[in-house]
Amino acid sequence: MKKLSGGGALPPKVNVIELLRGFVGGFVGILGLCFITSIAGYPLLMAPFGATCVILFAAATSPLAQPRNVIGGHFISALIGILALLTFGTNPWVMALSVGLAIVAMQFFRVVHPPAGANPLVILMAGSYHFDFLIFPVLIGSIFLVGIASLINNIGLTKKWPIYWYGSSSNQQ
Repeated sequence: MKKLSGGGALPPKVNVIELLRGFVGGFVGILGLCFITSIAGYPLLMAPFGATCVILFAAATSPLAQPRNVIGGHFISALIGILALLTFGTNPWVMALSVGLAIVAMQFFRVVHPPAGANPLVILMAGSYHFDFLIFPVLIGSIFLVGIASLINNIGLTKKWPIYWYGSSSNQQ
C-alpha cells in the first residue's frame, strides 16, 4: 500500500473486473430507472441514487452498501424531509434540521446510507413533494438498485452479496 502524508495508506488498486462491475452497475442501475420511469409514468430517479450506485458497486462490502441501509436509509430520510416540508415549509433552518434528524434516525435504526442524507434537501428544495414520493421514487427506486446490485455484485464464483439483509446475529441486539 502507498503511504499518505498523514501516515495512512491508499487502498489497493482496483482490477479491471471491479472497474467493469462499477461501470456496468451504475450504467444499468440508472438507465433502468430511466427506462422504467418512461414506461410507468412515475418518476423513479433522484440525484442521491447516483451516489447510491457508487456505494453499491464500488464499495459493496461496506455496511453502508447493504440492502437494509440503502432501502431503510433512503426511506427514513425522505420521510423526515416530507414531514419537515409539510410541517415547517422550506426555510434554511428546516433544511438543516431535517438533514440532522435524518442522520440521527439512520443511526438510531442502524440504516446509515450517506446518499440518503441528501433526500431531505431534494424534497425541501423542490418544495412540492407529498407522501407518494416515498413510494415513487424512494422505495421502488432503492429496491430496484438493490436488485441490480444483487445481480451485478454476485457475478463470479467467489462473490456473495449482500453481506447481510437484516443484520448478522453478532450485531443484533
